[in-house]
Amino acid sequence: MSRVKTAVLVVLGLIWLAPVYLLVVNASKPIDSYDAKTVWKPAGFSLFTNFGDAWSKASLGDTLVATTMYSVIAPVLAVLIGAAAGYAIVVLRLKRGFLWFVFIFGGTIFPLQMILMPLFSGYANSGLYDTRAGMIIVYTAISVPFSAFVMRNFFTGIARSVFEAAVVDGGGLFRIFRSIYLPMAGAALAAIFILQATFVWNDLLLGLTLSQSDSVRPIMPALTGLQSTYGGAALPTVLAGGLLVSLPTVILFLAAQRFFSRGLALGQF
Repeated sequence: MSRVKTAVLVVLGLIWLAPVYLLVVNASKPIDSYDAKTVWKPAGFSLFTNFGDAWSKASLGDTLVATTMYSVIAPVLAVLIGAAAGYAIVVLRLKRGFLWFVFIFGGTIFPLQMILMPLFSGYANSGLYDTRAGMIIVYTAISVPFSAFVMRNFFTGIARSVFEAAVVDGGGLFRIFRSIYLPMAGAALAAIFILQATFVWNDLLLGLTLSQSDSVRPIMPALTGLQSTYGGAALPTVLAGGLLVSLPTVILFLAAQRFFSRGLALGQF
């Protein structure tokens, strides 16, 4: 039985890795060697050349700084705001706390496509359109509901006696939050940050809608320029650009795998 299970897992793993194989193999091919009929066969190795071609044609360097800023600042703010909301609702027992939680989490009910037009109009009228501050605000707002949801569940699993003992010892509400609850929730905070940072890094829709200049536009909308109708790049260059842009999130998951795994087991600390 164990052999059958192992064989099934191996087959499923190979199926999952097939698109990754196609991506790497075809991104590595020289432009003049690419043929749609031989996508499964390696043909030469020009991966780094294609990386450079994609980097220059899509002007990825101009958007990298802005995207890194969005992927760090917005998730950090969302994590802190979500943790504060969970702390107030669960630990401080905020009056009508569940209604506040529903109000916060209600931001995820409507599809993003439904709010794009009023969001664009609001940004254009308020002067936030095509600004880094505007992008940070929208990414933070989008990330807060999930953060609040996770942190509310996490703080529910912490014994009430922890808070009561801290109050008896003379701790203020903010100090208890900063010195006790945030350190205890470190793994959960790390997991939320990784997920939200990945979401922000991979965002395409909000970046296309709310930005246009190279210094503000996120990296994914810039990458779509490689496939434009006029002057589109060859497919190996496009695939190399996609592979290059995905590397930071892969490195983030690998570097923070231990924290992410612990954070998935909410309440285990």
